[in-house]
Amino acid sequence: MANPKRRHTHSRGAKRRTHYKLAMPGLSRCKQCGELHLPHRACPVCGYYRGRKYTEAMLSADTEE
Repeated sequence: MANPKRRHTHSRGAKRRTHYKLAMPGLSRCKQCGELHLPHRACPVCGYYRGRKYTEAMLSADTEE
């Protein structure tokens, strides 16, 4: 396998990495309250997921952090 004869410069590596960036997560709108939330997860505001209310104990542990 071929190896580089000399080191690549920092700018050359940086130019290659310009396209490594974070993408915004896809968000869904809650059907109950209209807030944005991550898909396939209960809404952190009202606690509904797929039309069903989940228990307050499950939600309070997530929202306290």
